[in-house]
Amino acid sequence: MLIVSGTISLDPANHDAAVAVVGPLVEATLAEEGNITYGFWVHPSEPGELRVYEEWADRDALDAHMATPHMAEFLGAMANLGVTGTDIVLHEVTASTKLM
Repeated sequence: MLIVSGTISLDPANHDAAVAVVGPLVEATLAEEGNITYGFWVHPSEPGELRVYEEWADRDALDAHMATPHMAEFLGAMANLGVTGTDIVLHEVTASTKLM
């Protein structure tokens, strides 16, 4: 399994526009083969920071996602929202244990 996690920082004035762009992306991505979970969350104390969290069955599924029209549309829209930085990391998971 692969986990993708991190943050996207953008101009806080564009918060509502970013949320509008993320909604359709999440909905379409959750329907993709090989996607386990996918979401964006607003940081509660850092305006303009979105937290990204994704789980994928394998690299082929993630690569297919990156080539979808809805991902291209998302990336194009984000280019107009004042993105000031990204810090997104890919983790290869070999084992998981329930914590709680």
